[in-house]
Amino acid sequence: MEMLELTPDMLLRAYAIGVFPMAEDRDDPELFWVDPRMRGIIPLDDFHVPRRLKRTVRSGRFHVTFDHAFEEVIEGCAESTEIRPRTWINDRIVTLYTSLFHMRNAHSVECWRNGELVGGLYGVSLGGAFFGESMFSRERDASKVALVHLVARLRSGGFRLLDAQFTTDHLSQFGACEIPRKEYRIKLAEALNIDAHFDPDATTEDTTALLQRLQRMVSEFHPDIRVIRETEQINEDFAPLVYVPANFVFDKNGKLVFGDGSREYLDKERLAVLLNQAN
Repeated sequence: MEMLELTPDMLLRAYAIGVFPMAEDRDDPELFWVDPRMRGIIPLDDFHVPRRLKRTVRSGRFHVTFDHAFEEVIEGCAESTEIRPRTWINDRIVTLYTSLFHMRNAHSVECWRNGELVGGLYGVSLGGAFFGESMFSRERDASKVALVHLVARLRSGGFRLLDAQFTTDHLSQFGACEIPRKEYRIKLAEALNIDAHFDPDATTEDTTALLQRLQRMVSEFHPDIRVIRETEQINEDFAPLVYVPANFVFDKNGKLVFGDGSREYLDKERLAVLLNQAN
């Protein structure tokens, strides 16, 4: 059924009850509502990053930004490619979601390389729920890196639900799963009551101060333990590499203990545990 006079406010109300619009094709001006019987979600607390992708994120290959090029991202998602010759994003979708962006209810994550936009994703935020809409890559791993950064931003902003709409093999590697419509609506209702914040300009603690603080703390355990700064910027999802001599390792809670091993990467949560122990 054709949707007449669909406004951004109506679109937000639709998301609040668990439905979203799609088009049959890029050139089809019509939209239809979708309410999947089985809904794809990515559990924020159990988000899994494959080992090879962790290395890519740490390498700093891509410069990642938030809400810097929303319209370019949605147009990138609407592009036809050899792998995806058809797309469900038509001109009405572009217009509506760009309006949501200006209302601060839609956000984008951009991956840049040598000043060129090479991948990204966009979605809708409402309360403590984020509805992932689409992603694209012009270079290997660009959209995956964008997803890793999105999850880090959602977790730091207090979000409870990451809606993926449908599950795919691509998303399953990150822990995406399907839940029945009834269960999804319960999770959605809970998330909508959360006052979460998607701050595109949020930054972590000053990098130099953080590293100095961590260095002082780990030096108390052993003078040969040192912090190695691998890249120019510490991303929110992966903190610095900490060099640990033999017989010292970090346990699963981020606590430094005796054992085997030589070096360990700390994610943001485990780093926070260590810093709290030092207080």
